[in-house]
Amino acid sequence: MSKITDDLRIDPSIRKFFGSVPDPVNQGDIENREKLLEETNSPAAIAFRKQMEGQWKNVYREDFEVPAGLTSTTLEFKSSPDSNEVKILFLRPKLDEAIPCIVYLHGGGMSSGSCFDAPFRTWARRLVRNGVAVAMVDFRNCMVPSSSDEVAPFPAGLNDCVSGVKWVVESSEILGIDSSNVIVSGESGGGNLTLATGLRLAKEGALDLIQGLYAFCPYIAGRWPQERFPSSRECNGYLLELANNRGAMGYGIKELENENPLAWPSFATEEDVKDFPPTFISVNEFDPLRDEGVDFFRLLLRAGVHAYCKVVKGTIHATELIVPDCRMVADEGARSVADFCKGTTRP
Repeated sequence: MSKITDDLRIDPSIRKFFGSVPDPVNQGDIENREKLLEETNSPAAIAFRKQMEGQWKNVYREDFEVPAGLTSTTLEFKSSPDSNEVKILFLRPKLDEAIPCIVYLHGGGMSSGSCFDAPFRTWARRLVRNGVAVAMVDFRNCMVPSSSDEVAPFPAGLNDCVSGVKWVVESSEILGIDSSNVIVSGESGGGNLTLATGLRLAKEGALDLIQGLYAFCPYIAGRWPQERFPSSRECNGYLLELANNRGAMGYGIKELENENPLAWPSFATEEDVKDFPPTFISVNEFDPLRDEGVDFFRLLLRAGVHAYCKVVKGTIHATELIVPDCRMVADEGARSVADFCKGTTRP
């Protein structure tokens, strides 16, 4: 039986969901799946991605016709420094005034997924219903292509994300957004890229472009398990299997060996983050990544950054996005990041 469905401490809606869909951690196919992902941009890897897209569509039954009161547009910009063409899924409520904007970076361990996938489109709608605009950057992955045919290791995806933030701010008048209320957010691998975007903007002296960072369940350590992160042992196998470290190898093993915080923000120092804007870290109780997120929050506090951390009890990794029936958790997560974006919960 799945660890998730067996554990009565976990929200019943999560246990019910994973009782009705395959749990990849307990199917005995991890090794084969990871081999597919390791064959970067191969026909087998692309076929795996198509299979996942089909599964998500079956799970997320929401009608993707754009509802009244909301606009959804696909935009493009050129990433720096290599002029890569990057798509942005941009959603906003039909309001006349300029509104705050969340630049959102999707999860997938920096290796797979697309902002056009059903879970992220559904999440974007949840955010927009709270009165903000959402710009989802479809950055380059390191293993399986997003909407771009190109895959590349670090720093390609980070370049796209940082360039996307700059493009959104520069295009604020056209997009109808308030450039003085732009934050960056993301979950899991997107949480890594959220914090790494902050680190990169800090190095460039460009943190004034954004007013905050909001990372859900950030995937930032690069090595697992670690004694200093008890959750990496205690919660391993709850949806995520971290022990193989395949994602770290795909993103770029040299950057891990060099302990580069732009690739793996757990290596950041107080000096690296001291100029960060207000930062919110949200982690899930039964997530092997939980403690690395909490550790980063404590780093921010030591550096004097306005920071807040919450542990969402009874939940697994990225419950807010991946469990469609867990609506209370998802709605609360969306409200929280939207309020943070609007400045109502920022110091």
